[in-house]
Amino acid sequence: MTATSAEALPAAREMTDAPRRWGAPLWVGALLIVLAFLVIYPLLMLVFGALSDSNPVVDGFGAFRPSAKHFLDVLANENVHLAFFNALAACGGGTVLAVVIGLAFSWIVVRTNTPFKGFIAGASMIPLFVPPLVAGVAWGILGSPKTGLLNTSLKWIGIDFRFDFYSMSGLIMVFGIYYAPYVYMFTASALRNMDPSLEEASEVSGASAFTTIFTITFPLIAPAILAGSLLSFVVMLGIYGVPAALGAPANINVLTTYIFKLTAWSPPLYNTAAAVAILLMVVTAILVWAQQRVLSGKSYATVAGKAFRPRSLNLGPWRWFTFGLALVYLFVVVVLPTLALVIAAFRKFLFFKDFNALFDWKQYSWVHFESVFDNPLTMLSIWNTLKVGVITAVVGGALAFAIGYTVNRTTVGGRKSIDLLATLPVAIPGLVVGVAYLWAWIGLPGGLYGTIWILALAFVARFMPDTVKALSTSFLQIHKELEEAAWICGRGLLGTIRTIVLPLARPGVVASMTLLFVLAIRELGSSLFLYTSDTTVMAVLLLDYYEGGNTGKTAAFSLVQTAILAILLSITTWLSRETTQSARFN
Repeated sequence: MTATSAEALPAAREMTDAPRRWGAPLWVGALLIVLAFLVIYPLLMLVFGALSDSNPVVDGFGAFRPSAKHFLDVLANENVHLAFFNALAACGGGTVLAVVIGLAFSWIVVRTNTPFKGFIAGASMIPLFVPPLVAGVAWGILGSPKTGLLNTSLKWIGIDFRFDFYSMSGLIMVFGIYYAPYVYMFTASALRNMDPSLEEASEVSGASAFTTIFTITFPLIAPAILAGSLLSFVVMLGIYGVPAALGAPANINVLTTYIFKLTAWSPPLYNTAAAVAILLMVVTAILVWAQQRVLSGKSYATVAGKAFRPRSLNLGPWRWFTFGLALVYLFVVVVLPTLALVIAAFRKFLFFKDFNALFDWKQYSWVHFESVFDNPLTMLSIWNTLKVGVITAVVGGALAFAIGYTVNRTTVGGRKSIDLLATLPVAIPGLVVGVAYLWAWIGLPGGLYGTIWILALAFVARFMPDTVKALSTSFLQIHKELEEAAWICGRGLLGTIRTIVLPLARPGVVASMTLLFVLAIRELGSSLFLYTSDTTVMAVLLLDYYEGGNTGKTAAFSLVQTAILAILLSITTWLSRETTQSARFN
């Protein structure tokens, strides 16, 4: 910056500071009001429900009789205790399996000379895009103790063994293989940034490669392993689709399925559901707090100023074994479930006299797809899903941009409160968001309940931390001098944002909106308590098909939902790539 521009900068700041001194409090106040509307008000109503014995549908909110009875009853209820321990067992076991798989794949991709590592890295992330209910339905078709395709195959081969995925072990296995990517993302990044000199010193001392892995490498990336495992556990704890598909047939209730069951009874037990939802939220919040506490309490620094290059371990012939493990994982999480859905969707009856009956092409037809599309709710749910996805992406993206800019690019008072409120939903599972919004709006006449907007707003609140975090990286990459140069040229704050910040942050904005769009399309937990017959979305309709007991229609609609999600994901990924390239060349 020249001397002239340096002298002009204070004057430019003085010109722009005056309106900002007046506008900043109004802007911060507006953001706090919006966040209070999206997050605080629903949570307060959730507490209201847990401490009340009034029914919001029948009594409204005029007959509020405060009482801790419902909450105390929940804490003393044996069914809640059982659901709680089932949730801990399923999520705990799934987390252990996810750590094993995610850690193995991150080591294979980053630290070995395994061939086709780019393919392995891509395959490791595929499960993140599979809706949980679709995964549960597919593995129910594969591992049903009586009619499962895997058991039919084993019987034909002559192996006296039966899979039963309608069990706790089934829940653990599906949780583990589908949420391993969370561990992979954390640990792969840590391994790339770790100085290999410590491992080299261990091997020079005579330790074998595998001894070095377990005594040096993995302990040094312990924060990443802990962060990934806790995140996996928290995500599993709030999932409804997998326990509904695999746990319910075996009468295995976890907290999420128990909450939904309470609202499905006649009459619905909204107060008890609110109390259980608070219990689930508190457990999640403790885990999130523990994650932050542990990670900030100890130094694991291995990256210093000295340059280094992450090394690749030469596995020799064993590199094909590690590549084979990647193929097996891809086959288990992608090929097998997809094959099961295709067979169930096109076969008239899901019964096999023997293995050869699997190839009786006369038994295959489009009858289930015809039945699905004869249902007027099918096209309505697809249209509603697209509308909710677009509204969520646009509204959530705009709000995240406003929050991210305020927190990362300004020094206005109150920005820490904004950051806190925007981060708060990270400790609130989707199902709890749904119950909170139910209590917030169902008893108010002329409110949002029963409209598309309540679904979109619930999704915006639910995924706000993810969106703001995705955008914050883009803001931190933009140097402050660019904005100062615009102020010198006479641009105001809004003009600077429009002409400087937004174009430079455009790839991050598009990426965050794409993320919101995809998450909204596959979200089930927040939708369960907020939809009506006019606002049914695909995830809810799929659950209806599943609970109706028609496996063929369920599989057919699962393929429809997966295909639509894959097409939309491809389009949004292409748009994001084009936007990034355009921003780079401009």
